[in-house]
Amino acid sequence: MPLLRRGDIGAEVAEIRSTLTRLGLLAPTDPQAPPVFDQIVEHAVRAFQQQRGLIIDGIVGPATYRALRDATFRLGDRPLAFLMSQPTTGDDVLALQERLLELGYDAGRATGVFGQQTELALRNFQRDYGLQSDGMCGPETIRALRQLQPKVRGGRPVLLREQEHVRMAGSRLSGKRIVIDPGHGGHDRGIVVDGLSEADLMLDLARRLEGKMAATGMEGLLTRGPANCPDEAERAKFANEAGADLILSLHSDGNGSAHAQGVASFHFGSGNGTSSTVGEALAGFIQRELAARTGMRNCGSHPKSWDLLRLTRCTAVRIEVGYLTNADDRVRLATPGFRDVVAEGILVAVKRLYLLGKDDQPTGTFTFDDLLRYEVAKG
Repeated sequence: MPLLRRGDIGAEVAEIRSTLTRLGLLAPTDPQAPPVFDQIVEHAVRAFQQQRGLIIDGIVGPATYRALRDATFRLGDRPLAFLMSQPTTGDDVLALQERLLELGYDAGRATGVFGQQTELALRNFQRDYGLQSDGMCGPETIRALRQLQPKVRGGRPVLLREQEHVRMAGSRLSGKRIVIDPGHGGHDRGIVVDGLSEADLMLDLARRLEGKMAATGMEGLLTRGPANCPDEAERAKFANEAGADLILSLHSDGNGSAHAQGVASFHFGSGNGTSSTVGEALAGFIQRELAARTGMRNCGSHPKSWDLLRLTRCTAVRIEVGYLTNADDRVRLATPGFRDVVAEGILVAVKRLYLLGKDDQPTGTFTFDDLLRYEVAKG
């Protein structure tokens, strides 16, 4: 679909206005009035994007359109099942996942994506309740889901499962499989300033990080080379099929203001309070390490519902390393030694995640040599 923004008119705008009205973000208007994407619609789109953890630009692109469509579904509106070719998404899927989690079934994070883990949890529920265990959420299954009282009250069962997964993985880095995702690529150069492109810089950073990981016994897998640019869903699929423990997506940013600068990290989180607790912890470690090691402005870690964060079964974090539109950040990013420092900081942050607070050192002081000695000592 084309991008829709202020000033546009037509049937697509009418659909957007209708959806925003149904969601209570836009007041009903005269049906005879021309469908215009005006300032009021833009404000409503921005409010919706903020609620959903999307980029807040007031423009309806593919991600915002998908989220608007998903928001219109309620549990019971349609049958739900796992489709391998094109997974079903929507707020009805989210409601199903949350209900299964309340009843004690492990549906994974409530992301609104009907995946294999959701299907398995649904089949287990159907079997235990005496229903046909077909993995299809139809009228009988919905009736049963609504009749039962939740087994889990308060707390966050997904939090406990994610933390237990990290604990069971052990503190050693050796043997862990990490997908490293350099942003953009191929014809898509990302942000380009003074001959420096985001795509090239992030690929170089990814290779440096991969090399450091290999030295510790980790397996680093890159989602792309210099000539290709998979979309976010393809990158997430690659990580899922690889059975990755983590995925680290590397980007640099740009802004209309030359004063915008610093490093920021993002983990999965939706407007309904669902989030990746391990992702949040890792994003925080990365922020503190990179701010301490590079002196860059700490722009914080934030929950987002971007496809790469939402569609991966493993913990995913996206890192925005500086602004190429800022002169100071640009000089840093252009320096190979700086990119080595960033790679070391990210690797140390990953190590902190698996240490679970044991044998740790103050932020910014844990070195690559320390990591190697730790791996040898624990080998």
